[in-house]
Parts: sequence; structure tokens; C-alpha cells
Amino acid sequence: MRGLVLAVAIAALAPLGAARAQTAADSAGIRAAALGYIEGWYAGDADRMARALHPQLAKRIVQTPPGRHSTLGDMTAETLIGHTRNGGGRRTPVARQRKDVRILDIFEGAASVRVDAADWVDYLQLGRWNGEWKIVNVLWEMRPSS
Repeated sequence: MRGLVLAVAIAALAPLGAARAQTAADSAGIRAAALGYIEGWYAGDADRMARALHPQLAKRIVQTPPGRHSTLGDMTAETLIGHTRNGGGRRTPVARQRKDVRILDIFEGAASVRVDAADWVDYLQLGRWNGEWKIVNVLWEMRPSS
């Protein structure tokens, strides 16, 4: 009986739905999605870009021209894939192409990633969608021109 009481007490103290640990496969999947995004952009590979994105992606930038109110520029997955297909990233010379990926945090099925590109920095939010890591949101900022 004492064993049963102890087992019930331990079960009551355990968190509901034990947390799933981050795996090397998670890190690899997150990195692959981020690289598919930035390398797909530079290569003009719309299919690779599409594989990295959730279809309901929101990519946004806060723009504040001097002396004016801020505005929010946004792109959908469809728009970003179209710009990729039209070769927007291929205009960046190979020597200038940055694709530094840094995983900032992973918790369960959510991750934050920083991508340093040639002319901007992207903060990606990814979600595990049907077993694959997909980019759901991007907040980005242009680098100051030198």
C-alpha cells in the first residue's frame, strides 16, 4: 500500500505531458529550413524557398522614414516565393552572399533563428508542422548602408 501511495505522489508531482527533449534532428531540421530560405533566395530557387516556408508565412519589416510615422511592410509566402522565382537574390554577388544561421532558442515545437544575410538580418520563427520545421514568421531589418 505504501508503494502505491508513493507512486501516486510521484505521478502527481510530474508535469502533465512530459516535455519532449530537443534532438539533434530538431537542430538539423531547423538549420535546413533556415538555409533553404536564404540559399534558395540567393540561387533563385523558388521550390527550395517554398519547402522552407509555411504557406501562411508573414514576413514583416518596421519602416520609419525620418520625421514620419512607422509603417509595417509585409510579405506573404506567395510573394516571397515569387520574388525568389524572379531572381531577386541572384543579383547579390557570390562574394557578398552571407548566410550565417544561428539558432537562438528551441522549445518543443517552436524555434527562433537569426539569419545574417548580405544586406539585412532576419529573425525567423519556426514551428514543427506535420513533422517538419517550417518558417512561420520573419521580422527583418535592413543593414545600414556603408
